[in-house]
Amino acid sequence: MIHRAKDLSPDQRAAIESLLGRRMLEDEAISIRAIESPPLSVERKQELLEQLKRYFDEVDAHRQAGSPQEAEEIINEAMKSVRPGYRSHQ
Repeated sequence: MIHRAKDLSPDQRAAIESLLGRRMLEDEAISIRAIESPPLSVERKQELLEQLKRYFDEVDAHRQAGSPQEAEEIINEAMKSVRPGYRSHQ
């Protein structure tokens, strides 16, 4: 289902802009679709969890130590790259 920004109610527009993290332009259109997650067995969930743990253990083994301030700066830079209007809440 496709909706034009100019046809949305103020509440709908506010909800969508909140999800997008930015204001919508009047000539923009948005498509909304619900996607059902595939069912996962308990065994498959456990397998995926173990894979993630191994991956993060490997990443951590090669990670250079850094200060909490450096970590915060990296996170803020990443947030700004995906949300241009982002400002740190410190």
